[in-house]
Amino acid sequence: MKFPIRLFAAASAAIAVTVFVTAAAPAHSLKDVQQDLFDKEKYFQVKDEPAPDFALQDADGKPIGLKDYRGKVVVLHFIYAGCPDVCPLHADRIGEIQEMVNITPMKDRVQFITITTDPKRDTPEVLRDYAEPHGLDPTANWVFLTSGPDRPEDTTRKLAEEFGHKFTVTEDELQIHSVVTHIVDQNGRWVANFHGLGFEPTNLVVFTNGLTNANVQHHKEAEPASLWERFRSLLPDSISNTVN
Repeated sequence: MKFPIRLFAAASAAIAVTVFVTAAAPAHSLKDVQQDLFDKEKYFQVKDEPAPDFALQDADGKPIGLKDYRGKVVVLHFIYAGCPDVCPLHADRIGEIQEMVNITPMKDRVQFITITTDPKRDTPEVLRDYAEPHGLDPTANWVFLTSGPDRPEDTTRKLAEEFGHKFTVTEDELQIHSVVTHIVDQNGRWVANFHGLGFEPTNLVVFTNGLTNANVQHHKEAEPASLWERFRSLLPDSISNTVN
């Protein structure tokens, strides 16, 4: 019975996010959003530096670089398909966030990127088959990238290290590394991390919405209630009480 309850919670939160980003968010600046997250989300970290660039490829061999998504907010993370531990859970979380984003006007302004740290085993077939079990939509704004042939096997691991990850490879070739969701803004700047899997997905969605509206004129006094208070007011009580 837990699974349907979780689905109901995600759907209810997604509906609230839709209302929130279409009506409320433009009244607050990105700085307001950051301050709210500092107060409410202990797994949130502000960054402000150029994002490490990359030249990778998708399952069809199409070359893709971070610069190709300039003008969009990028939600990026590293996993490998054979991971028996947290990687599948991380992918599930990204799928949940993508679903929430894609029922809002943000859909065309956000790109989700998953990068494998095991190019040797994550073949094009593996990359193509990974989306469905984790609720990810490759027909919309998600892509699973690898290093491609004729490149060092550790290419994407070195890229992950540029994003702050550290690796330990066990004797049976399992990769132990940190779990972080990275946010890159429309100008290619690495602006935030959401650490682990304990963060509230709606917090990442709210932050992403703040970025997509960052160039809009804001008037702080337009609304007396804080961004977070107004967002929580849109959630059903059963969901709002779980979002602390």
